[in-house]
Amino acid sequence: MSDRYDVVVIGAGPGGYVAAIRAAQLGFKTACVESRNSLGGTCLNIGCIPSKALLQSSEKFAEAGHALAEHGVKVGDVSLDLDAMMGRKDKVVTTLTRGVEFLFRKNKIEWLKGKGRITAPGRIAITGPDGAMQEVEANSIIIATGSQSTPLPGISVDEKRIVSSTGALSLDRVPERLVVIGGGYIGLELGSVWQRLGAKVTVIEVLDHIVPNMDRELGAALQRVLARSGMEFKLGTKLAGIRERQDGLELELEGAQRQMLVADVVLVSVGRRPYTKGLGLEEVGVAHDAGGHIVVDDGFATNIPGIYAVGDVIRGPMLEHKAAEEGIALAERLAGQKPHIDYDAVPAVIYTWPEVASVGKTEEELKAAGIPYRTGKFPFTANPRARCNGFTEGFVKILGEAESDRVLGVHIIGPDAGTLIAEAALAKEFGASAEDIARSCHAHPTLSEALKEAALAVDGRAIHI
Repeated sequence: MSDRYDVVVIGAGPGGYVAAIRAAQLGFKTACVESRNSLGGTCLNIGCIPSKALLQSSEKFAEAGHALAEHGVKVGDVSLDLDAMMGRKDKVVTTLTRGVEFLFRKNKIEWLKGKGRITAPGRIAITGPDGAMQEVEANSIIIATGSQSTPLPGISVDEKRIVSSTGALSLDRVPERLVVIGGGYIGLELGSVWQRLGAKVTVIEVLDHIVPNMDRELGAALQRVLARSGMEFKLGTKLAGIRERQDGLELELEGAQRQMLVADVVLVSVGRRPYTKGLGLEEVGVAHDAGGHIVVDDGFATNIPGIYAVGDVIRGPMLEHKAAEEGIALAERLAGQKPHIDYDAVPAVIYTWPEVASVGKTEEELKAAGIPYRTGKFPFTANPRARCNGFTEGFVKILGEAESDRVLGVHIIGPDAGTLIAEAALAKEFGASAEDIARSCHAHPTLSEALKEAALAVDGRAIHI
């Protein structure tokens, strides 16, 4: 007899492990299938967490070398211990993945170690690390296997000289010349890490602008700041090929004119795609779209009864917090509750410096939809806390519906934008107006006052500009 569970989750990333925890909290007998040696999926092991650890460490290195003197702090010569930096990153990852293991034990969730394959509705075969087979049954199967880096045709990633985001997190030296293929979130964040540590970074982007999913004004502002820090951009340019040569890698580029570029390391970062390999979806008949995303209804149900999917394997932004919210919502739906996710209130953050954060509609989207709106902007140059902190780059922009004043979108580039956007996401979730934000008392002196002033500016009555 095979083991039977109420819920079995395939994949222990943020969507999967959170779904498992919430299901267990709701009284379901729950198991989670995961083939890695540690829980947490791509995010905790080779994605969000290690990259943010390196971003924080590299930021401190750059600050020590260039910014502390302005504050009257003299540190002398600053040197890099890359091994120690990587060791700290690994320790952060280990601490958090072990934390998920603790949560599994606390909530009595069984970790089924191995690769899972759906053999029939309600049945999963698991191949363990030693090759042993196990079969379990479940009333509900949740697919939460996440995503993987999108390859470039004809480009072979060896994770040493030509790397994906995984390899870029573990380089054993600072490359003299790093070329990033793709001007999206991941490429800019990892490019920032190595640029701060001393690499000459060039970003190749096939479009005429970076971070295409964000408000264009934010993307342009971010490009200007990164360019001033030494990062070079080649927009409207396509990688035609890579050849090895004695002094590095030679890249052939196609744009307004053909050109050659030499690099020591090339980071291929052109997006991510759903990871569903080996799950048996075709055999069972689970529908997917042309992009490989599993097709689900508003309740995350596939076309096969009892099989559900959340996170990067379904359509929508490939974000940890989006996957986690879906995992929670699905578990609650299985328990008979009726949760709802407002995808227009899901924030997005780029953890460069300055940070960039956004929630809701962009100006381009509002214009395309013909929605009348008013804009309120406030620069961090006029924010006292930003001035005290020594970083005044950037601004807050709020887009309010012209007639109702309802907040349609908030876009921030500046210090700690990733934290500031939380207030905007809450405003979106509750259907707040710009006036609601403007009338809320914000502590002084704080960076969040810039959000209040931008809300006031929607009505043309900002105080400090």
